[in-house]
Amino acid sequence: MTVATTLPTSPDLAGPHATSEWREMLRLAAPLVGANLLQMAVFAVDVLFVARLGAEALAASSLAVSIFGLLIWSLTGLVGATSPLIAAELGRRRHAVREVRRTVRMGAWVGVLAAVVAMALCQLGGPLLRATGQSEAVVVRAVPFLAVLSLACVPAVLSSLLRTVVSTLGRPGIGTAITALAVVVNGTGNWIFVYGHAGMPALGLMGSAWSSVVTSSAMLAAYGLVLRFDRRLHRYHLLGRWWRAEWRRFADVWKIGLPICATIVAEAGLFNGAALLIGRIGEVQLAAHTVAMQLAGMTFQVPFGLGQAATIRVGLAYGARDHAGIARAGWTALAMSVGFMGTMAAVMLAIPRLILGLYIDVGDPANAALVGYALQFLIVAAAFQLFDGAQATCGAVLRGLQDTRVPMTIAMFGYWVPGLLTAIGLGLYTPLGGMGVWLGLMAGLVCVAALLIWRWHRRDRLGLLP
Repeated sequence: MTVATTLPTSPDLAGPHATSEWREMLRLAAPLVGANLLQMAVFAVDVLFVARLGAEALAASSLAVSIFGLLIWSLTGLVGATSPLIAAELGRRRHAVREVRRTVRMGAWVGVLAAVVAMALCQLGGPLLRATGQSEAVVVRAVPFLAVLSLACVPAVLSSLLRTVVSTLGRPGIGTAITALAVVVNGTGNWIFVYGHAGMPALGLMGSAWSSVVTSSAMLAAYGLVLRFDRRLHRYHLLGRWWRAEWRRFADVWKIGLPICATIVAEAGLFNGAALLIGRIGEVQLAAHTVAMQLAGMTFQVPFGLGQAATIRVGLAYGARDHAGIARAGWTALAMSVGFMGTMAAVMLAIPRLILGLYIDVGDPANAALVGYALQFLIVAAAFQLFDGAQATCGAVLRGLQDTRVPMTIAMFGYWVPGLLTAIGLGLYTPLGGMGVWLGLMAGLVCVAALLIWRWHRRDRLGLLP
C-alpha cells in the first residue's frame, strides 16, 4: 500500500476514493446505529412494564437504572479502547490473528475487573441516592433493585466488548441482531418475572431487575455462540487461552480506555446535573426537559454510531500509515454526522408540535405549560444538534488515532466550566430558569466541539499521525 507522507490541504470528499469511503462508512455505521436504537428499546421495555406498578416503583427503577446505566456506559468506553487497537493491528497486517486475540483477551480482563468494581459501587446506591435528597420510600425500593441489577455488570460489559470486537472485525450486523434478540428476551423476561407467568411467581419491581440480568447473560451467550460458529470470526479463536496474560496489551487498553471512560463521565455529569438543576426550578420544566432530552437522545444515536464506525475506519488507516485515508475517513464521518444533525435541527424547528405529539397530548389544556417549556427547549436542542453530532464524531475520530488523553481534558473543561457553570448561573440566578440550563448545555457542547475539531484539523502538526 502506498503511504501518503503529507496530508491534502483540503480533504477529497467527492473523488472515487471518497465515494468508496462513504460506502464503507455507511456499511459499518448503519448496523451500529440500529444496535444503538435497539439498546434504547431494551431500556424502554423495562419502563413499559414497571410503569404499570405505580409511580413509586417507576421512580425507584429509574433512579437505580440511572446509576447502573452511567456505570455501564462509562465501562463501555473503557473496553471500547479495543476498537482502535484492533483496527490499527488489522491496518498494519491484514491477518493479525494473534495480535487481535491478545487485544480481545486483555480487553476482557480489563472489563471484568472494572465490572467487579462497578458491582461494588452499586452496593453504595443507598447513600448516593439519599445524598441527592430522594424520597426515603423510593430509596428503600431502589436499593435492592440496584443490588440485583449489579449482577448484570459483568455480562453487560463483556457483551459491549464483544459487540465492539465483531464490528471492528467487519461483522457489525451481528451486534444489531443480538441487540434485537435482547429486546425480545427482556420483554419476555419482564412478562414472566414482573407479573408471574409461565409458572413463575410475580416478583413485581424486582422481576424487572432479574429480567435485565437474564437479558445481559443471554446477550453474552449469543456472542459466545457467534464467535464459535461464525466462520470469519472463528479463525481468530478469541475465546482461546483466556488465562494467558499480555501485560503490555493490558496496559494499552487501560491507557486508551480510561480517558474515554472519564470523557463519558464528564459528559454525563453535565447532562445529569442539568436534570437536577431543572428539578430544583420546577416539576413542569423537568417534565418538559425529559421529553425534549428524549428526542435529542434519539437523534444522537446516529452520530454516535457514525463515530463508532469512524474509529474503526480511521484506525485501519492509522495502522496502515495511510495519511490520506485517515483524512478521508475522518472528514467523511464528520460531514455525514453534521449533515444528518443539521437535517434533524431543521425538522425540529419546522414541526416542533408534531414531534412533541409523539410523547404528550399537545392539545390538552392541562399540558399547556409543559408544551410551552418543551417548545422552548426544542429550539435550543435544534441549535446544539450540530455541535452535539460534531463533538461525538470528532472525539471518536481522534480515538482512531489512539488520542484520548487530551480529548478527555477538553471534555472535562468544556462540559464542567463553560457548560455547567453557565447552566447554574443562567438557570438558578436569572429569570431564564430551565431555558438558562439548556443554554448552558449548548455552551458546553459548542466549546468541546470547537476544540476537538481544532485538534483534528491540526493532527499533523500536533504529532498525532503515525
